[in-house]
Amino acid sequence: MKIRFSHILAVGITAAVAGWMWTGTYVEGGRADAANAQPPLSEQREEADKTLFKVSVRQMSAEPRRSMLVIRGRTEADAKVEVRAETDGRVAERRVNEGERAAKGDVLCVLDKGAREAKVLETKAQLAQAELDHTAASQLKDKGFTAQTRVAALKAAMDAAKARLEENELELSRTIIKAPISGVVESPMVKTGTVLAVGGICATIIDADPILAIGQVSERDIGKLELGQQAEVELVTGDTATGAIRYIAPAADPATRTFRVEVEIDNKDGAIRDGITATARVPLSEQQAHRLSSGVLTLDDAGTLGVRAVDEENKVVFHPVKVLGGDTDGLWVSGLPETLRLITAGQDYVTEGQTVEPVVTMVEAKQ
Repeated sequence: MKIRFSHILAVGITAAVAGWMWTGTYVEGGRADAANAQPPLSEQREEADKTLFKVSVRQMSAEPRRSMLVIRGRTEADAKVEVRAETDGRVAERRVNEGERAAKGDVLCVLDKGAREAKVLETKAQLAQAELDHTAASQLKDKGFTAQTRVAALKAAMDAAKARLEENELELSRTIIKAPISGVVESPMVKTGTVLAVGGICATIIDADPILAIGQVSERDIGKLELGQQAEVELVTGDTATGAIRYIAPAADPATRTFRVEVEIDNKDGAIRDGITATARVPLSEQQAHRLSSGVLTLDDAGTLGVRAVDEENKVVFHPVKVLGGDTDGLWVSGLPETLRLITAGQDYVTEGQTVEPVVTMVEAKQ
């Protein structure tokens, strides 16, 4: 009796199935035994979605900050007067030299008097004669020997002589040129022998006490200043001084749209000279701000500068900020809540509204 190959194959398959069923291991609905098999792909994706992105955060609180308004400019003397001649004449004498200090009323230049003294003497004699004539006529009038009109005419002549004398004395006094203010005589000064016309400069006097630090302030910042505010002034020479704002221009320069501001500085010893480059720093009113590292700043999709933080639900939020200034410890910014959990690492890999896992580093935890 021949056994066909097909019969042998059928018997083998039957035996294999029976043996597998005897072991008790089976697959139901395409799902393997939970102890040994991998979960389906859909479940793997769900598990991956449940894994949160970790970001480093730091608890930040606002701090009081007093910002500075920086005004760059130069020093300028409180007064600079060009002392000019009020009459013409040759400079006969020069009483001071360049660089010397002159007090108010000190003689600077003496002009040649010429015929001025003679004219004064002449008008004095004329006045004396006019006074005698008027006195005699008045006595004759009282006795009835002269008319009232003659007395009045002589009175007018006397008054005219007196006016000519005053004019000639004033002209003579103008040959002596005096300092109208106290200060230092600036170079150059007129030389002896020079003929000065009316309005010619004898000397220039600079009064540098007080001295001013003058600068221009933009229309955006001018509202932050007020008269009397204190300022620290640093000179290009390395010297520093303290002053106060004494003048704020009521109108802007049409060309630059900036306002002139003057800081007054005591300069009794004259150590600060006119025309030196200066920088004035004016402390402004105190405000709450946050000090951050520049590395935590980022941009949103619209290009707005700000920072990313984590809210109470561990979701990412974006806060726009305004940079107020900086120092050696970082940048000062405004626009943030009083307290926040700032993302210090990973802020460029998350988006607003995304739930993350905030992690406080050991260094930050100790702060």
